[in-house]
Amino acid sequence: MSPTESAFRLDDRVALITGAGQGIGEATALAFADAGAHVAVMARTQADLEAVAEQVRSRGRQALVIPGDVNDLDVLADSVAAVVGEFGRLDVLVNNAGGSMSRPFTKTTVKQLESSFHFNVSAAFELSRLALPHLLESGTGSIVNISSTAGRRAARGSLAHSLTKAAVSQLTRLMAAEMAPRVRVNAVLPGAIETAALRNYVGPEIREEMARRTPMRRNGTPMDIALAVLFLASDASSWTTGQLLDVDGLAPEDLVPRELPDL
Repeated sequence: MSPTESAFRLDDRVALITGAGQGIGEATALAFADAGAHVAVMARTQADLEAVAEQVRSRGRQALVIPGDVNDLDVLADSVAAVVGEFGRLDVLVNNAGGSMSRPFTKTTVKQLESSFHFNVSAAFELSRLALPHLLESGTGSIVNISSTAGRRAARGSLAHSLTKAAVSQLTRLMAAEMAPRVRVNAVLPGAIETAALRNYVGPEIREEMARRTPMRRNGTPMDIALAVLFLASDASSWTTGQLLDVDGLAPEDLVPRELPDL
């Protein structure tokens, strides 16, 4: 294996991935397994996790299933302890779990906003804090957060999602500054990705319009994001930290058409 090929490998490293039952989290778990990592997968639905774990094992790697909701901060310490107890180490953390249902400004409540912040920001912060001692021991510790290109934009009707994803991006840069040089922290910012969540949110006609308006003329796939995460988790990006990597097909300002009344 050449030095270039080995730089993208994660042989015998251990990764914890949240929101790993489907979509981007599932694709990331499989990409990591293909690159040689053992993977701990965490999400709320055990059946989904078992299916992902089986695919990881079919690739010759070990998998640990951790059913749990990252919104419950009390379970996060146990999750980290389970990973270290099973594998003896933790090298990579992928904070993928998150998301928000946005509403127009006038229909957004403080409770909804704080719930979104807790899910997207507080959970990622707390899990990173708990994982840090083990990532420091690793010698190749890396955190990859999944933010969103929505955090860079100001589109009508997207307040909670855009605001909290912007916070995830800034959290990434702040953690990178504090954890350097021993642990790297970066984020991937997806555009429109063809996941079950997107299909539940918008119909086929709008998804086709989104693809048409994107310069690359297609919506992204979970594996598009997973491969970017793999780059940031591996030694191929060993001099990269605090970076926000847009993987969006060069999305336009507002992919989802919204017809909202003026105030």
